[in-house]
Parts: sequence; C-alpha cells; structure tokens
Amino acid sequence: MKVGLDWLSEYADAGLPVRELADKLTMTGTMVEAVHHHGVPTPEGFVVGKVLTREQHPDADRLGVCTVDLGDGEEPSQIVCGAPNVAAGQTVAVVKPGAVMPDGTKIKKAKLRGVASSGMILSERELQLSEEHDGIMVLDDALAAGTPLAEVLPIATDVLEFEITPNRPDCLGVYGIAREIHATTGAPLAIAPWWDDPGTLGPVEGVSVEVQVPELCPRFTARVFEDVKIGPSPQWLKARLSAAGIRSISNVVDITNYAMLLTGQPLHAFDLDQVAGSKLVVRAAREGETIDTLDGQTRTLLAGEIVIDDADGPTSLAGVMGGARSEVSDATTRVLMEVAAWHAPTIQKTSNRLALRSEASGRFEKGLSPGQTMEAQSVATQLMIELAGARVVDGTIDVAAPWCAEDAPKDEPLILRPQRVEQLLGKPIAREEQSRILTSLGFGVTETDDELLVDVPHFRAMDISREADLVEEVARIDGLDNLPATLPSRRGASGRLTTAQRGRRRAEDALVGRGLSEIVGWSFTEPSVADRLKLDADDPRRRFVKLANPMSEDQSHLRTTLLGSLLDAAKHNVARGQTDLQLFESGTIYLARSIADDAAGLTPDGDPIQNGAGSATHDTLPLERHALGGLVVGNLLPESWGTETRAWDFFALKGIVGAVLDTLRVDWDVRADAPHPFLHPGRSARVYAGEVELGWVGELHPLVAREWDVEGAVAAFELDLGLVVDQAPETPQYADVTSFPAVRQDLAVVVPDTVSAQQVLDTVRRAGGKLLSEADVFDVYRGAQVGEGKVSLALHLEFRAADRTLSDKDVKKPVDKVVAALGSELGAEQRG
Repeated sequence: MKVGLDWLSEYADAGLPVRELADKLTMTGTMVEAVHHHGVPTPEGFVVGKVLTREQHPDADRLGVCTVDLGDGEEPSQIVCGAPNVAAGQTVAVVKPGAVMPDGTKIKKAKLRGVASSGMILSERELQLSEEHDGIMVLDDALAAGTPLAEVLPIATDVLEFEITPNRPDCLGVYGIAREIHATTGAPLAIAPWWDDPGTLGPVEGVSVEVQVPELCPRFTARVFEDVKIGPSPQWLKARLSAAGIRSISNVVDITNYAMLLTGQPLHAFDLDQVAGSKLVVRAAREGETIDTLDGQTRTLLAGEIVIDDADGPTSLAGVMGGARSEVSDATTRVLMEVAAWHAPTIQKTSNRLALRSEASGRFEKGLSPGQTMEAQSVATQLMIELAGARVVDGTIDVAAPWCAEDAPKDEPLILRPQRVEQLLGKPIAREEQSRILTSLGFGVTETDDELLVDVPHFRAMDISREADLVEEVARIDGLDNLPATLPSRRGASGRLTTAQRGRRRAEDALVGRGLSEIVGWSFTEPSVADRLKLDADDPRRRFVKLANPMSEDQSHLRTTLLGSLLDAAKHNVARGQTDLQLFESGTIYLARSIADDAAGLTPDGDPIQNGAGSATHDTLPLERHALGGLVVGNLLPESWGTETRAWDFFALKGIVGAVLDTLRVDWDVRADAPHPFLHPGRSARVYAGEVELGWVGELHPLVAREWDVEGAVAAFELDLGLVVDQAPETPQYADVTSFPAVRQDLAVVVPDTVSAQQVLDTVRRAGGKLLSEADVFDVYRGAQVGEGKVSLALHLEFRAADRTLSDKDVKKPVDKVVAALGSELGAEQRG
C-alpha cells in the first residue's frame, strides 16, 4: 500500500525526515518497503498564471500562442500551447524555464515552429495529479498570478510504500498507520475522520437488503444518496489517489477509493436506478452462474462463492469486484453506497481462483472488523455531500449477524501483569509506560492495584486474544532493539550447542580453514538432474519427493544430493571467468522414506511411494539427512613464477575429506568399491568408518561435468554428516606424549595390482602390534623390475614405546610379523 506523507501528516505529523520515519515504523512492525517521491522534484518555478491572450499559431493549426501573466511585476511570458481548451481569461498552472518536471525533463526556452516559447502551461498528468491530459488544468479564478503552485496544489510529496502483514489489516488504512506513527513517535493524533457522521440510523424508505448467508456476510450496511452530480474530483483528491497508485475516474468512484484508503474498509457504489426491484440479496452463488464484472469480463462462479444480486440476477461479486450492470455512470443521479464485512477465506479463494486481485479483495481476505463498516460509511457520506452535491436519504440499512450487532455481548478485558511483561521480555517496563503504549494504539486501559485491564478495540480483535499478544504490543513500541539478550526462563534450558551442532560446525570450519568457500543452494531441484548425473535406474537418489505447490518446474522436487547445487554454483562461476574453485555446502537432502530407509539401514515406516513416476506421494514425509558436500575445479594452487601448478585430483580432495574426519577424530578409510556413475572409474572411492558407509569422494566423470559446462579437473565429495557425527567420539581421548624417540624403518613390498594400498596399510597396522605408531605409503612403482600385473609399494613404519627407547632388536619381531602377514594375506613379496 502506498500513502503520501502529506496525507499521513494530516492525521499524525511526526516532524521527522521521511527516511527516519520509515525506519522507526519498520522497527515497530509496520514495514516500509520503499520510499518514493511523487510529483515535481522541487516546487521552485511552478506558479499560478493568468492567460491574457490566446492567438492562433501562424504555422500550426493545433498550436496557440498565449501571453501569460506570471505576477511579481514580471513582463507577461509568451507560451506556445497545444491544448484545445486553453483560452484567454483562464487561471492556469505554469512551469517556468529552469524548473524540472516530475519525469526529470528540464524546461528551457525554445522555439516551436518558429515562435518563441518561455515555459509551459500544464495538464494534470504532467504534474502527476491524475491521468487527465486532454487539456490544460484550469484553476480557480480567485487565485493571484505568481502564487507558488505548491500553495494551491499538492504537486510534490514523499510516498511511503508499506508491506502490511496479514494480521494487521487495520494498517491498510491511512488513519491506522497514523495511529502507529502516534504510538511510535508521540506525534499528536488527529480525531478520527469518521467521528462526525452526517447520516442517520433507521430504515431507508423504498430500499431493502436481505442477507441469506450471515456466516459469509456478518454485516451489511447501505445508504442512499439523491441528487448526485457526477463529475471530476478536485485536484487534491486526484493527487492523493495518484500518489497511492489509483487512477481517478469520477467523483463518486474516487470517493469510494479515498474512503477505503483512509479507513482500510472497501466500499462499493451502486447506481440505485439500475438495481432491479430496489432490493439487494446477499447469497451463495449457484454452480455455473455468471456475472459481468467491472473489468468487462464474464465470470463463471462456483457454488459457495458470495454474490450480491437483485431481481435480475447477480449484480456484484462480493468482496472482489462490482458488476457492470449497476456501475455508476455519467447519467447516475441516485447512489446506493454499500459497505459490508465478508468471510475472509471465501474472498481469498474466489479471488485466487479467478486470478482477480483488487484493492478490496486484498483487504477483505485479511479479515476486516465488522465495526469498520460504519466508519467508512461516515467518511463516504461526508464526501458525497461535499464533492458530489448529494443529499443523504434518512436512515441506514444495517443488517448484522447476532454476534456483530451493537447490543452483542462484549468480550471480557484482557489482564496484563507487569511481572509477566518482565518475564517474557527479560526487562522491566514501567506500568505507566505500558498503559501509555496500549492507549496510544487504541486499546482501552483501566489500571488496578497490580495489573492492567485492557479492552481490545474492534479493529484488533482478530489479532489480540491473550496476554502475550499485549506484551508483544508493548515490546514493539518500546523498541525490540532495546530488549536484552537472555535465555528462555524454563527448566533445562541451555545455551550450549548440541553434540550434532558442534560436530557440524567443526566440520565446516575445517573446510573453511583449508580454503573452501561455503555456498547455500536451493533445496529444490528438477527430476532431470538424475539423468544429468547418470544415476542408475534403481539409485535411491532418483526417487524424488515432489512438492505439492512448487514455485516453478525447475524447482518442483526436493533434492536428493548436494552435488547438483554445487555444480550449479560452479557453472555460474565458470561462465564468469572463475575457473579455479573450491566450494562446499552443508545442507539437507531429502530421500523418499521407504527407499531411503533401506539404503540407510533404517526401519521403514510404511509410507506409500508413487509407482512409476519416480516421486513420493504428497502425504509422504521424506527422510531428511544433513549432508556435507564439496566441489573443486581447476588448479590446486594459483599460477606463480616460483611455483609449479597442480590440478585438483582424487588424492588432493581425499586429503580434504581426511582433514574433516580427522578433525572430528573419526577412524576412517576409503575403499574402491563399486563406483558411483557420476564419478570417474578408477579415480573414486567410498568413505567408511568401520563398516558404516559415510559417503564418497572422487573425480567427476567428464561427461557429467560437461552437462554443467564445467571442463578440466573437477572433483567432489559428499558425506552424511549425521553419520559422521555419530561415529565421532563424544569425549576425545588423549594419549600422553612420550619423550622417547621412534625407530623408523622403510619396507618395500610387491603386491598384485588388484590389491589396494588401503588393504596393505590395514594389514600392516593389524600385524604391527602395539609398538607400531604410524604406517604410510610414500612411493609407488610399476615397471619391468616388478613384473606385469604387479606394483611395488614403499612403506614407512614408525615404532615407539611409551616407557623406553626401542632398539632394532625390539622392532625386528613386529617387522617380521608384518612381512609374514602381507605374504599370507595379500600375496606380497618383500623387495631388497
């Protein structure tokens, strides 16, 4: 909703710069989305002028040459004007040379078809007062030439654009926002614009209303106006509507829009002479019946939607848009002004189904108070008398459901306890300040010895229903930024992270410490990502959970792996020249539960899975797993004059994975099991902790990388972070550091090429006994000296005792055991 600051200031003038006011409102919950300037940038150079003469242009049939008195003792200016209605004797709006128009155009002296022109005579559209531009704007003859135009017309104002939350429909009106300004800044609040109602109560002769569905229309009010004179609205009214983004149509239609913007309550004007039978009936629509709405469309209705009809059928689509048959026209002389309250969910469903959004439906769907109907009637009545010369007929039709009637029982006041305020907010707020805040917001407050009794105003009844709601009102006006940081006051509350949270952070920090940058990808994806990753038909990651209401087809399913979003980020960066990347993401993946349970070794819960479509049914809750994934592209080190570049490969990324697992003290290893189809065969492995599979690491298959337009060296990993944390010791165990030196021995063995280095190391560590403290492979050789189909591994072994210095004799026995175990278990032969 857009509102001009000049209009707001009429009811609550804070005297603050517009940006400061916007910040204060936003910090108290009335969100200002943007601040715009409407109208001329500066008012200098815009004045009232008097047209002294108007002559025909000698070389243009559609142009006139005018002499215009601009006051202040200046010589009359000559202005060429193309408006058909300009004439001598008129009082007009003029812009002088040097001034700047709302669209940024600077006015200069010029020649039009050879005739000098100094300035411009303005239309309403050129000043952004309205869309009217068929002719110039003619002002009141009583205005003196040279009068600054800003003193006569609202030619410039700042406009605040609000994003009102659904629970605050009272702020969809200017006076509601003014009330917030009053409470937030202490600015005086003007009396409500509906306080002086010129209308009367009682029946209206010759007109009747029947409400057949009070549950859908809790209150319906109507007034009749005679002797209505349809015409244009005054410029001040057009300007305020224009600043709010609403087009001026006629005085009566503009009155309904103005009253709606001021009170927040939509209205609708019927041409009473076009209401067949002079009776309106509010009822539920019948399946398939149609109505012609004001936008020129024929709408087909569903059973249960709300219509207002007369003797000839539906004449208005309640709460959404009026009907064309009874709309106000230039020939209208009798107006029936309708202001009603409607059932919010029904209005929202109808509006969404028909894709018909209006200012009225946007307000009704948030749940307006039935008490607002008479407020809007009062404002509209004042304006109809003032601007349309109307005579209000005695009486007001007011059909209200029992729970909305004036004599309906009132709700009991809410109790606000100062100690409860302090308990919830973590700081004390003086009871007097609580009372002041609530009173400024329109609440009725009665002070007792130790608490406040608070009557909730009708316009907040949908939002405020308990003591905690009142505490929130006090807190937001007092200042949420003033609240201290405190822990919840409940038993067992703790400010510490859980074990899983600490593990995740340590894993993420390990990656950041090794130069990887974190990304945050979408949790949504498209099923075709499975084909791009070359996943097998029975791969659990092909079984996507489909969203019931996706934002787009590309984001219609929940992701089953982080690799897709990592590749999307890599593609984005590579396309912009960033070819060396180190990325990681820590996030949730979603697996169809019955498949995921089997894959993860968990107990299935029996949720149904849709057959054949590769998706879970909408009512299937997916199994959520927190994953940690990484992707590296290009060179491990940047190019430098003293450094040899090296591309990322399996071994470099395996070191990154090892750093993460070592940080969490997980005892891990890798195994060259059946490779994933998106990884390069022979350059990938699965990661294990004992017999628990934690994830995978490897170089990406070139065909998969090409699907994302990423060329060169590409490697990736993904770990199930939940399983990783489960394998990490909750309490790390430390071993004493011994001062006794180690005995180092190197050993070279020849093994079949089918034996992995990990198998060799596992055997060595198992056979080496307690004295073996470290074992690594430091060289690999293939060639004629070891024979075809074999490989030579050079092993570095370290032996250490905690209580003595070892000798070569001490380590000979464990070394012999290692050699023997390698020979018997793996067919290894010792070299040298």
